[in-house]
Amino acid sequence: VQLQASGGGLVQAGGSLRLSCAASGRTFSRHVMGWFRQAPGKEREFVAVISWSGGSTYYPDSVKGRFTISRDNAKNTMYLQMNSLKFEDTAVYYCAASQRIALDARPAEYEYWGQGTLVTVSS
Repeated sequence: VQLQASGGGLVQAGGSLRLSCAASGRTFSRHVMGWFRQAPGKEREFVAVISWSGGSTYYPDSVKGRFTISRDNAKNTMYLQMNSLKFEDTAVYYCAASQRIALDARPAEYEYWGQGTLVTVSS
């Protein structure tokens, strides 16, 4: 699976952005998909994960209620809708795919990674 993240940009605090992750290959629907982010000088951080069917999702408290992960298996695409953005959401956002069934927040459990898209939130 090859992944291509897009949709990043500069936004004011309180604003919204929608990230997309386009996947190649016919097995997209059989991968758990996740979003992670990494700010300068910090470790990669879990943002959201979605099950194969899209029926289950999981978020950390830092983004719960503000971010929504979704997927369209017919289009081989995953999304991250980010609302009420804060300065501390500034980071490079990566999409990732895992062949495992369980929803997992650990980066090491994901075999495939996109190149990242930069989100900058101005205060």
